[in-house]
Amino acid sequence: MANHKSAAKRARQSVTRHRRHSINKTKVRHAVKNAVASVGRPAEESAKALRQAMSTLYKAASKGTIHPKNAARRVSRLAQKIHRGQPASE
Repeated sequence: MANHKSAAKRARQSVTRHRRHSINKTKVRHAVKNAVASVGRPAEESAKALRQAMSTLYKAASKGTIHPKNAARRVSRLAQKIHRGQPASE
């Protein structure tokens, strides 16, 4: 346990931040999982899932849960997966 008042406050802040980041990371994982699962489905459905995942990733980056470049890299890879999974005729 912290011996100083400021250290106790930092410990409380750390717990709060951990909870907030855990929630955001869970949202990101679910959005990405849904987007990956939409590969091969109709183009509108997979595009909607991609938009949702992009939004969730960029929100997590703006809140400091993940690094902005990490979010950009994951969005890029996700978009590549989805576009490669679409039939050429559409």
